[in-house]
Amino acid sequence: MNQQDIQPGRQTSEAHQRGFGWLGPVAVLAALTSALATFLVLAGLTPILPTHFVVIWVFILNGLLIVLLLGIVAWQTKRLVRERRAGAAAAGLHVRIVGLFSLVAVFPAILVAVVATVTLERGLDPWFTGSIKELMGNTVSIARSYRDLQCTTLARETQLMAADLNRAKVLYDADRKVFRDFMNSRSVFLGFPLAMILEPDGTVVERIEPKKVEGIALPSADDLHEASADDALCLFPREGNIFRSVLKLSSQGDRVLFVAREVDPRAIEFPQVAEAGVAFYEALEQKKVGIQVAFASMFALIALIVLLSAIWFGLNFANRLVAPIRRLIHATDQVATGNFYVQVPVRRGEGDLAHLGETFNKMTSELRHQHDGLTAASDLMDRRRRFTEAVLAGVSAGVIGIDAKGTITIVNPSTEALLAMSVDNLLGAPISVILPEVADLVDEMRHGRQRLMQKQILISRRGKERTINVRVTSEQARSEERDLVITLDDITDLVSAQRTSAWADVARRIAHEIKNPLTPIQLAAERIRRKYGKVITTDREVFDQCTDTIVRQVDDIKRMVDEFSSFARMPKPTIGVEDLAETIRQVVFMMRIAHPDIVISDVLPEGPVKAPFDRRLLSQALQNIVKNATEAISAVPDPERGEGAITVTLDTTHPDYLILAVTDNGKGFPIEGRQRLLEPYMTTREGGTGLGLPIVAKIFEEHGGGMELVDNPDGRGGQVRMWIPKATQFPVQEPSAPAETETRGVTS
Repeated sequence: MNQQDIQPGRQTSEAHQRGFGWLGPVAVLAALTSALATFLVLAGLTPILPTHFVVIWVFILNGLLIVLLLGIVAWQTKRLVRERRAGAAAAGLHVRIVGLFSLVAVFPAILVAVVATVTLERGLDPWFTGSIKELMGNTVSIARSYRDLQCTTLARETQLMAADLNRAKVLYDADRKVFRDFMNSRSVFLGFPLAMILEPDGTVVERIEPKKVEGIALPSADDLHEASADDALCLFPREGNIFRSVLKLSSQGDRVLFVAREVDPRAIEFPQVAEAGVAFYEALEQKKVGIQVAFASMFALIALIVLLSAIWFGLNFANRLVAPIRRLIHATDQVATGNFYVQVPVRRGEGDLAHLGETFNKMTSELRHQHDGLTAASDLMDRRRRFTEAVLAGVSAGVIGIDAKGTITIVNPSTEALLAMSVDNLLGAPISVILPEVADLVDEMRHGRQRLMQKQILISRRGKERTINVRVTSEQARSEERDLVITLDDITDLVSAQRTSAWADVARRIAHEIKNPLTPIQLAAERIRRKYGKVITTDREVFDQCTDTIVRQVDDIKRMVDEFSSFARMPKPTIGVEDLAETIRQVVFMMRIAHPDIVISDVLPEGPVKAPFDRRLLSQALQNIVKNATEAISAVPDPERGEGAITVTLDTTHPDYLILAVTDNGKGFPIEGRQRLLEPYMTTREGGTGLGLPIVAKIFEEHGGGMELVDNPDGRGGQVRMWIPKATQFPVQEPSAPAETETRGVTS
């Protein structure tokens, strides 16, 4: 495709682009100059005095300039509307730009004018409202009332002291010193720095002065003559701030009580200040209208001139901006249709817009080259992507791709099935959150130089524990931030097959080791019962129960050994409805007899607990667990052991399972690798075979239940939790959290 230039649409004349030619800039400049001059004249910042004649001519000049600006703006607006109706190129953009500039100019100017007017109005009006005027008018009265209040308070407290002194007349006659002390205390309590008892002629009878105050004038003869016995007479000071009061004492004949007190100096000074403030307020009120008119006129003229000038600048800027933008819009439309050969004519006089045109032309050239290259690369990448997705979808192992930050970027369907999560939840999530079991291996891979590392881990998803062989591979990159590929191979079935093979070997060994002594044991128990049954007279029931238990257990072991020998595997359970509580009681009784030094107790529901299970296998399993508990207690050092205790409980509250728990205060289970004790030949006891717990676990699994190893919830020791379904359930499925399984650590 050949390169093509974008030709502008209908061109406007240079005179149109400049508005009215030279008239527009000259009118705007003159209007702004006139507005500035008006402000300077009215503010008194020029030698020209703002007389009435000068103000009138200034307002007329500003009005003419405003009319001229209105004409210019109206003409340009009319031309803009005409181009819009004619459908000129980018006319809509032109209108929007002009509208935007107009709004940007109009709103600030109007806002400033309104705010200035309202501010002036609200700034002056509150001072001349009725309430303020009334307040100012009553200022003198308030000041005088405050002074009278001080005087009234002094008179009331003078009457209180006079009443006290009248009642103390007996004290006055009996002991003058005690009376003076009493008078002094009342003076201090009422806050009088000076209190005196005077004769009608002014002779001082008693004088109490708790606080030395200078300038206290004594009452004149007229003041003493006007004093009454009913109401105290308050004496205003001519100078200073000391109020005085006189009152006749009824108990002292014609004697007069005279007291004095200092008051706030404002009680004397404030009436004079209030009168001066009222006079100033009345003078200010007379000038209110003139101030409002002057400021409002100035704000209106200047705001209107600034507003019209800003609109004119916006219109001219929009006119100059639209032409190159029109060309760019048309060129952009061409590029949007796929024409990367388009070029925009560049005019140097357009400044930054000309540079924008040059940049646009360079961009189209680069886009043309990059588009061709990207198209070819996209086709190649699309083919590779489809091939990779097909390969990953057919791989049985889980594949996870992570970036340098540990975020998952790629997963295959096998990974979704293995982790029991959808691809939407996997992509974008940190590998340390989705699969924390491999976090250490990933960190080691990042900080090391190996390109391949592998490890075997155990993961648990939806209650299922799986054995996974993990391989972490690094991409070939020189930088430290490398992407990694994690491969997850599920080898659970392989491990299970190995365990099954181990079980077969264990079964053969057990059969070989325990088959021979069974018959002598049974014969010996039967002979003991026949020979000594008639001799024993005490605890005969215990003796019979013990011998019966021996015979019954030997028969059970014989049958188990026969099946081991025949099939080299654990015998399949023979499910029948049995009483689980009674089965537990029999095992607990037998273990009590065998270990009298340990307190073995049971917590069972009242009445029978019927459930489908093989009595022989569950008895064997429970006996094995209790035996392990006794050995765990014996393993505790003597100074720390205390009294050994084993508790067997049966919980029937779970809706689907019967939960059997054996708790001891022995040495407990290790924290790490605890669940591996359920595998064959895994043991922490010296001389142990590692077969007891795996056999028990297998028995409960074949019953549709399971078992787990936890800590003793009440302190030192361990607890073995086992559960079987209340009804037969196949395929076997573990219960969802039948009780607490939190590992709290093992205490010695």
